Amino acid sequence: MTTDWEAVVEAQIRSAQERGEFDNLPGAGKPIPGRDMPYDEGWWIRSFMEREQIPSDLLLPTPLQLRRRIEQLPAELRDLPTEEAVRSYVAALNTEVVAWLRTPTGPRVVVRPVNVDEAVRRWRADRERAAPGVTAPEPQRAASARPRRRWRWWRR
Repeated sequence: MTTDWEAVVEAQIRSAQERGEFDNLPGAGKPIPGRDMPYDEGWWIRSFMEREQIPSDLLLPTPLQLRRRIEQLPAELRDLPTEEAVRSYVAALNTEVVAWLRTPTGPRVVVRPVNVDEAVRRWRADRERAAPGVTAPEPQRAASARPRRRWRWWRR
């Protein structure tokens, strides 16, 4: 026995088959992928990550992601063009570390902010090793050391 809604669904499927809407579907006649492999509970997340090309590092908890980013910092800084860019990149990373330290979640892992001056020193040394004889340009100083005068809008 079927209920009324099951009869309606069956009728719609039957009419779609008669119209040929199920003909030439992708994967028709092909074996189901992974059928001969043992069952894995995380098969769907692995296939999604492979299909969408998502790095597996995103599955790590926040402190481990931060530690990995700190470990890979010299390689990431190597391509930055100026010292200001290096300092801003390290400052942004330190902001994330401090935000995690204020409200830690996940496993208890030691994560400390990066010393900006040490990162800049290492960046300079890496650049000098990569291109000997080429010196990095000095940062430009402001033309005037005086602060700009503020206009006063009130009367004396």
